[in-house]
Amino acid sequence: MTAQQKRMPSAIDAIAESWVDTLVDLEPTIGTYIGRNEANDRFADYSPTGIEREREALLAARALLDVQLPVDDVDAVTKADLGRELDLSIETLDAELPLRNLNVIESPTQEIREAFDLMPTATVEDWATISARLSRVPEAIDGYLDTLKLGIERGVTPARRQVREVAAQARKVAASDGFFTSFASTAAPTTGDLPAALTADLRQRARFASEAYARLAAFLTDELAPVATERDAIGRDLYELTSRQFLGAKIDLDETYEWGIDELARMVDEQETIARQIKPGASVLDAIAHLDGDQSRKLHGTDALQRWMQATSDKAVADLAQSHFDIPDEIRTIECMIAPTQEGGIYYTGPTDDFSRPGRMWWSVPEGVTEFDTWRELTTVYHEGVPGHHLQIGQAVYNRDSLNSWRRLLAGTSGHAEGWALYAERLMQQLGYLDDPADRLGMLDGQRMRAARVVLDIGVHLEKQLPDGSGAWTADYAFDFMSRNVNMNEGFVRFEVNRYLGWPGQAPSYKVGQRIWEQLRDDAAARADGAFDIKDFHRRALALGGVGLDTLKDALAQG
Repeated sequence: MTAQQKRMPSAIDAIAESWVDTLVDLEPTIGTYIGRNEANDRFADYSPTGIEREREALLAARALLDVQLPVDDVDAVTKADLGRELDLSIETLDAELPLRNLNVIESPTQEIREAFDLMPTATVEDWATISARLSRVPEAIDGYLDTLKLGIERGVTPARRQVREVAAQARKVAASDGFFTSFASTAAPTTGDLPAALTADLRQRARFASEAYARLAAFLTDELAPVATERDAIGRDLYELTSRQFLGAKIDLDETYEWGIDELARMVDEQETIARQIKPGASVLDAIAHLDGDQSRKLHGTDALQRWMQATSDKAVADLAQSHFDIPDEIRTIECMIAPTQEGGIYYTGPTDDFSRPGRMWWSVPEGVTEFDTWRELTTVYHEGVPGHHLQIGQAVYNRDSLNSWRRLLAGTSGHAEGWALYAERLMQQLGYLDDPADRLGMLDGQRMRAARVVLDIGVHLEKQLPDGSGAWTADYAFDFMSRNVNMNEGFVRFEVNRYLGWPGQAPSYKVGQRIWEQLRDDAAARADGAFDIKDFHRRALALGGVGLDTLKDALAQG
């Protein structure tokens, strides 16, 4: 089947499409994320009643899926992977994880506020929808509080460290100059003028939303923190569940911990070798300081940064289309953009289904930053663009005639997506695109951090013995360990470690996902017995769209 050959939708496709509709209804912020804006005026029901409604929907979808037989290979993958995700979601509810769902990066506190970042703002009607959603913030927060209170009743509480950190985040949002107040005060559609009544509603509802976050902060500080657990570790049983969620695969955690220690040592050795190539006798820090002073490797201003990103991406597309990948014309365009925000970070947004909006790589440049080091960021362009996220996500969109909406827009795991992007970085090194020692050091800097996260995350949550055998992992040791393995400031390290402590299993999924992708490629090469075609391997793997890594393994083995 060619990528563009029209496939007749099946009964399993209909269940998957219906599940997307159900998710948009149950969790409207998911709809916002994928461009389904019909529920943009409200939020999920974060209360215990909402959680029970979600459980009923999961069980109903699972029952419908169970009685259907796949009609082809596409159906077989959909049934396997959608079934996996439904089962994991039911396990999550049964383990009462929603009762302790509070962390510094990915929990209702952030989800409710961040929903507004993705909402359309071009028209008066858009701002009327924003106003309606603003009016629902207090209800959403109150439902969330009811769930956390139920957790207190049942003795299921998050770690105190997370409670304190999130309380500080909530107070910042609730401040007189916090998000909601600032957001409402800058309301300005690109078409038409806001009616006075709508302007007044926006400001009043922003005030009520801020007050809701103030109530959340007070509850966290006064009621939840005193009864929250002092233990940062989530424990082996729950960690095994969260690891499967982020990977879509079951792994041997003890073996992976030992592999992570070895992989980190290998990254350090490789970095030290490259550092001496950059400057004889240099340590890694010496080499970094040397490169930071090299003006030939700097870009000045965001215009120069954007042009460099675009030229680098365009060359990668042109080169790789001739060698290691089948790249359809529709996804040979990627737009490199300077983001309107100034929060730091680089990210990718996929193309629309009709490719009227292409895939885009965004660089959110912090205020006051005007110089950029190409040696640090070349590997990031490959990670976010081609052969990384753009090729992966764009290919799934291109296959819209054979993949249902769930497969194209929502399926998959961070282990699949981020593992592929790290696989892409290493592939570009193997293909000679990072032969310059400086560029390779930049790639290794990120690879070392991701290896360190495997060791830290599994170590601290399973309370394993430290690599040197001197005792068990603690949060204090985790902060020190991370500081020694990343070239970042103290604030970054503190946030990152707090993220790992509160979001168990997510951070290792990048490097573990890369490991699994590389194993799948090597297994396919071994089965081919000298006739391995890497372009065909990439085509078959990416044609599946987003899936869990166990589903990916089974599909490629059968292919």
